[in-house]
Amino acid sequence: MRESDGTAPAVRVSGGEDARMTAPAPRGYDTLVTRLRALRSPFDRTGESAAVPQAFDQHASSYDRLVGANPGYHDHLRRSAERLTLPGRGAGLRLLDVGCGTGLSTRALLDAYPDAEIVGADASAEMLAQARAKTWPDSVRFVHSRAEDLAGAGVEGWFDGILAAYLLRNLPDIDASVATLRDLLAPGAPIAVHEYSVADSPAARATWTAVCWAVIIPLGWRVTGDPSLYRYLWRSVLHFDGLERLRRRLREAGLEAVRAEPMDGWQRGIVHTVVGLRAVS
Repeated sequence: MRESDGTAPAVRVSGGEDARMTAPAPRGYDTLVTRLRALRSPFDRTGESAAVPQAFDQHASSYDRLVGANPGYHDHLRRSAERLTLPGRGAGLRLLDVGCGTGLSTRALLDAYPDAEIVGADASAEMLAQARAKTWPDSVRFVHSRAEDLAGAGVEGWFDGILAAYLLRNLPDIDASVATLRDLLAPGAPIAVHEYSVADSPAARATWTAVCWAVIIPLGWRVTGDPSLYRYLWRSVLHFDGLERLRRRLREAGLEAVRAEPMDGWQRGIVHTVVGLRAVS
């Protein structure tokens, strides 16, 4: 038997010629071939990240419903917001939610610091439309901008805290974007990176792949009719930093007291909060 193109296996028949089976491929065969090809193919971060905002535009209306099926999703965002460890209810503080999407991370910030001024920014216009359609106090506003173009959109520092949820692995130049966010922080202020990171753990990688192909990709396909964004999600996480590399990125950007904290549930070892402080001097 030789490798086929993913439509049906080839078999040896009498006469010594290869022929295609007319029967369907074994159950799961196409999925297995898709996975193997995706794993072997190079991950073009610059090229793929350029298409992310448009992909989220197309899936914005179903986003909240899909992530709502993920146990712990909202609680974990709230936990990362709280790990900024800002004082009290946030009175007098100015916070940035970069990569805010439909506003779920913005809500987590607001729940944790209800008296703060909050700016949410995202590159997807349709995700922002979903966010703006929700009910917010006057202290919350939204800006359409890529993370690397915030200054051009009128977003200026300083901020007393930044939350970046599920953002960094979708950016074309991670180090430059971390430096941009650092410069928006007030001296001594924290940034919390809420992100998938499985590269350092074979067990986490296996769990992530199993959950993606058993739940996330099929559910996304069923709800939207297009699995491409969810396949990208799977691959982008596999090709993203391990936790130690992510901590080192923040330290190399000049952030101090960098620490990582885990989540619970099935995402333990898969989703983390990495917090760092801008240097005071």
